[in-house]
Amino acid sequence: MNKGKFIVVEGIEGAGKSSAISVIEAVLNKHNIPFIKTREPGGTPLAEALREIVKSVSHDEELTQETELLLMYASRSQLLANKILPALAKGTWVIGDRHDLSSRAYQGGGRQFDDAIMNAIADVTLKGFTPDLTVYLDIAPELGLARAQARGELDRIELEKIEFFQRVRNKYLALAQASNSTNIIDASQAMDVVHKAVVKAIEAFIHVEQGE
Repeated sequence: MNKGKFIVVEGIEGAGKSSAISVIEAVLNKHNIPFIKTREPGGTPLAEALREIVKSVSHDEELTQETELLLMYASRSQLLANKILPALAKGTWVIGDRHDLSSRAYQGGGRQFDDAIMNAIADVTLKGFTPDLTVYLDIAPELGLARAQARGELDRIELEKIEFFQRVRNKYLALAQASNSTNIIDASQAMDVVHKAVVKAIEAFIHVEQGE
């Protein structure tokens, strides 16, 4: 049995991850590839509880940056062990709404945690596991946040200042440009143009993986 593949969609708020994931679903369905979807933080009952803690604005006490960082990786560890790895082992592909690159960008870039700290926590929780393909939707924070605000009420992280998201984007770009398995797509373009770029990236990946 062939092992499944892990495809991740990344980007700041308002980049269009949800619609891109729908496009990827359609491509995998066309090729009759079995898949499941996950999201981070979250994806399992315990990980979803951790998501609520990280995202909520109604805490009676302030969530420290260190706690936020550790909760993100705790959630990811649960998801990886209980959902992602079992699915891949069965030959099922996984479409992830965020993965480790998000923590590298948001906590490493936005919160400015040192790379050595990020690497140490990732080594313990992920044990070298990485996605097979990442689609990074790049967009200026001003445009992305305007889109997010138009959707309605913002969560705790979405309420951060624009400077935070500028650091997040800069880190995203630096890491994406240094990765051979990451496709960077300009998400400020018209939606149909973005979707065509997503289809092209996924079709090319499938072509290589299936030896077509």
